[in-house]
Amino acid sequence: MRERSISSKTKGIVQISQLSIMLAKKLVTAQKRGETRALCLGLGMVTCSMMMYFFIGITIVPFYTKSVWTTETVCKLLKANIKDKVLCPRSEGSEEEDTFSYPCLQVWVNLTVSGQEVMLYHTEDTLERNPKCSYVPDKSEDSKEVKARIEKIASNFKKYQSFPCYYDPGGTQTNVILSRLYPPNGLLFLFLWPTLMFTGGCLIIVLVKISQYFSALSAWQ
Repeated sequence: MRERSISSKTKGIVQISQLSIMLAKKLVTAQKRGETRALCLGLGMVTCSMMMYFFIGITIVPFYTKSVWTTETVCKLLKANIKDKVLCPRSEGSEEEDTFSYPCLQVWVNLTVSGQEVMLYHTEDTLERNPKCSYVPDKSEDSKEVKARIEKIASNFKKYQSFPCYYDPGGTQTNVILSRLYPPNGLLFLFLWPTLMFTGGCLIIVLVKISQYFSALSAWQ
């Protein structure tokens, strides 16, 4: 009887040990799968952030560095006139019939830094698209909406006689612009998201490596 009870206890202990080993193996397998997924997530975040850095670096940063209107000052309005309609090509090098017309707003201001009378443009892109006009509307806008918008802009200029503007301190461009397409704050905001993604990806990778280290250490002990 004792031998039977001992053998049954032994079998029970063996079964419990086997069950524990199976559970431990399943736990280790699940842990490895989770670590692999987390590691892939971290590497994916780092890769995406690097691609975003590259995209911003080749598309937006050149426009920011090319802009010479870097210093802010105060401009005083001299006159804001709406000329007859002008034709503007929809794209550079397009055919003559592929154009759209709009009233030409010309804004002249007094640059307080030098006291010169210069022409004001909306952004850097406005000067490249049409140097004769201070504002170039979007080609997809309706003609009535464009006319109303330009008249409202002219009235706002006449209402606010003094306003901040940007000029070229080097003197390469004698004209001024009202707002920059890519100001320093906007550029920093663009780099914020890939930086957060890169930091999060690196943090995930570090945490996974620390978890693997402690797992290997506990298994060795």
